[in-house]
Amino acid sequence: MISMRPGAGEALPETAPKLRVEDLSVYYGTVQAINHASLNVRENRVTALIGPSGCGKSTFVRALNRMHDLTPGVRVEGAVILDGENIYAKEIDPVSIRHRIGMVFQRPNPFPKSIFENVVYGLRIHGIRGRKRLMELAERSLRHAALWEEVKDRLNLSALALSGGQQQRLCIARVLAVEPEVIVMDEPASALDPIATSKIEDLIGDLKKDYTVVIVTHSMQQAARISDYTAFFLMGQLIETGKTRDIFFKPTDKRTEDYITGRYG
Repeated sequence: MISMRPGAGEALPETAPKLRVEDLSVYYGTVQAINHASLNVRENRVTALIGPSGCGKSTFVRALNRMHDLTPGVRVEGAVILDGENIYAKEIDPVSIRHRIGMVFQRPNPFPKSIFENVVYGLRIHGIRGRKRLMELAERSLRHAALWEEVKDRLNLSALALSGGQQQRLCIARVLAVEPEVIVMDEPASALDPIATSKIEDLIGDLKKDYTVVIVTHSMQQAARISDYTAFFLMGQLIETGKTRDIFFKPTDKRTEDYITGRYG
C-alpha cells in the first residue's frame, strides 16, 4: 500500500523544464543500458526515478552531468538540454556542467579532511580564497543542508567522525557550496537508518525551493513521499512519466501498474 504525505502530489503550478532529455541512449561497449529515453525535468520540483534493480536508473542520472565521460567504453547518444543548451555539444566543458549539475551518491563519500575542508573543497578548486569568505560560504551551505547546528563547534574535526546520516548531509553541503542549479541524488538514503533517512527526505523538500532535484530511489514509498514527478524505468526503457500521484494511483501503462502493485520487481 502506497501512502503519501499530506499535501504530497497535490496540483502544483507547472514549471518550465530545467532539463530536457531527448532520445537518450547509453551503451557499455556493445550493451545498450538506456534505450532512447526522453524526459522533462521540471524546475524547482523533485523528480523521482523508480524501477527494479538493474533497470538503468543510475546509468540514466549519470548521463545528466556527463559522469560517463569518466568511464572508458561508455557511449552516450541523444541530447540533454540544460536551459536550452545541449550539454553534450562538442564545445561544452564537462567540468562546467558538473558545477551546474551536482551529484550526491548512494553512500556518503566525505574526504579524509576536516568538516570545513570538505565543504569548501569545490570552492577552492574554483579559485575562491580568503578564510572569512570560505567560512561564510561553508556556514551557508551547512545551514542549507540542515547540518550547521550539529557541527558548528567542530568544523576542524575529521568528517569521518560524523555519523552516516551526517556524512551524507555533509556531502550535500559540499555540492551546495558551489551553487549548482540541479542536484542529482543516486539513492542518497539507501545506506542510512530510518531517522537519518527522514532528515534527508525533509531536506530534499526544502531544497526544491531553490534547486531542481532528481532522485533515484529503490523505495516506492520514498518516491511517493517526496517527489512531485515520477519516472518508471524497466530494462533500460523509460516506460512512463508523470505527476507522482498519477503514476501511483492511475498509471497508463500496464507495466507501471504491475510494478506499483508488486506483481513483479
